[in-house]
Amino acid sequence: MAFPDIQSFMRLLEDRGELLRVSVPVSHDLEITEIADRLVKKGGPALLFENVRGSDFPVAIGLMGTRERTALALGVDDLDDLAAKVRALIDLKGGGGKLGLLGNVTKLRDAMNLPPRRVRTGPVQEVVWRGDEVDLSRLPILKCWPLDGGPFVTLPLVITRDPETGERNMGMYRMQVMGKNTTGMHWQRHKTGTRHLEKAKRLGQRLEVAVAIGGDPALIYAATAPLPPIPGLDEFALAGYLRGQRYPVTKGITVDLDVPANAEFILEGYVDPAEDWVTEGPFGDHTGFYTLPDLYPLFHVTAVTMRRSPVYPATIVGRPPMEDAYLIEASERLFLPAAQLILPEIVDYHMPPAGVAHNLVFVGIQKGYPGQAYKVANGLFGLGQMMFAKVIVVVDENVPVNDFDAVWREVAVRAVPGRDTLTTRGPTDVLDHSSRGWGYGGKLIIDATTKKPEETGGAESSRDLQLDDPAHEEMFRPYASAELPNFEGVVAQRQTDDGYWLVALHKTRPGQAHELAQAFAAHPAAEGIRHLLICDEHTDVQNIQDVWWTVLNNVDPERDVVQFGALLAWDGARKLPEEGFVRPWPPKIEMDAAVADRVDALWPVYGLPERWR
Repeated sequence: MAFPDIQSFMRLLEDRGELLRVSVPVSHDLEITEIADRLVKKGGPALLFENVRGSDFPVAIGLMGTRERTALALGVDDLDDLAAKVRALIDLKGGGGKLGLLGNVTKLRDAMNLPPRRVRTGPVQEVVWRGDEVDLSRLPILKCWPLDGGPFVTLPLVITRDPETGERNMGMYRMQVMGKNTTGMHWQRHKTGTRHLEKAKRLGQRLEVAVAIGGDPALIYAATAPLPPIPGLDEFALAGYLRGQRYPVTKGITVDLDVPANAEFILEGYVDPAEDWVTEGPFGDHTGFYTLPDLYPLFHVTAVTMRRSPVYPATIVGRPPMEDAYLIEASERLFLPAAQLILPEIVDYHMPPAGVAHNLVFVGIQKGYPGQAYKVANGLFGLGQMMFAKVIVVVDENVPVNDFDAVWREVAVRAVPGRDTLTTRGPTDVLDHSSRGWGYGGKLIIDATTKKPEETGGAESSRDLQLDDPAHEEMFRPYASAELPNFEGVVAQRQTDDGYWLVALHKTRPGQAHELAQAFAAHPAAEGIRHLLICDEHTDVQNIQDVWWTVLNNVDPERDVVQFGALLAWDGARKLPEEGFVRPWPPKIEMDAAVADRVDALWPVYGLPERWR
């Protein structure tokens, strides 16, 4: 199903009871975030704030805030259908005579929807601000979290063109408002926008930029998708394929760029590579931690175009689960067939919300020979944005990779620390605050598959055994101890029945976490435990998702995941300068208590159901 624009999608959601209106005045400074965050974490409906203080435009948020709404936005009944759709497209048949070739007709028709469709103008150019009329403060741009450096455009579709090849790119890069007509442009070092700017600098020219806000849901998703660098395949093409119709584009008013004709707003302008970069941030990021201030290019807005009655769509990111988890899952499903073309033994894979995309990947494989888990993991490290993955866990094909607890149970019983774990190095997301260097750090592979005798040091060969007979390996039987030791700074701890020891530590000195791990590993309480997870004192050890989210954010596996005998210790506590960590350590995102209290008091006034409070 193709939606003409975001407002048509909103009307469908409202008809289905999946969108609620808030008509009383609200602030785009923290208040909208606090309301929306509660609903998305409870699987609640999307929201339309009709009366935003200081702006004439309403704010829509959480439009793809559930798995079901994301599937609806992308025109499928279930996100798993995306993989089947792509698999059908790439499975072109060359045999079978005329009847075999006729089977390709539907696929070729789908491929014809890839190129965008040029139109003379569109609804997004019904109103135009130029020159001094441009004033970004008139838009309801959100300040999401208390320590944010200012308001940020959180759902921008940033369009640029390669100055040399003419290839187009659209990406979603946050934009901090710096003035009435300027924003930061958060082009990280690995992003295509950065390469376009570097080329413009070599050529001594400005880089034209157009930023769409809105469009239909397929385009918003496409801007987040990790597309492979295939000439002619861009985000407009992906959106056209998903919606089953060529995407309508029109020329910008002041820039020579194609823009989505069905967007709500377009910000047109340029980035001058000769200008000094500006300090951007902090920003409460999708990792659940603040990204600290850094230098980024400045975007100059020369014109703003819009519909006559536009809606400002936004999202928030922060502690998982958030709306972006469902966009990440859509990309998982969409690119599974491509991964299987390169690594055919992959049955499925999943990036759980606790891993905030890059920190954790579960992979199920059909295993046929020793070492295959490492072959697959290393292959994934070489695939596009999967290069940023920090921890890859490989399991047997019968283990459901979307069952978080089941995978970690499999790790405890099948992966022997040291024997079945392997650290390596590579690129990391620049938002990773714990890596050994900016954009560079350690990685960990955990092989939790059923082992072949060659992998356990056995004398036999796997050729001498039945392939489905794991009897040559004695399984680890995890259990929790009733008596747990104490240690300096431990504020809470517990053991699970499936082999994990969870510890919240108030760290006050260098080496404290390492000493704790050493002492706990030597204690009898460690006998039924495989993994010791050390967190900061702000972590709830009763919540395994909170524990893993903290640990995965706070470790560089090469430095912080250490084997002590039969125990693997994960040091997810804060790192100190005295320990050789010279970068600032960012805080976790927390809403201001006064804002949360005010939202609590006003909940009946908003007219929202009590169950979403």
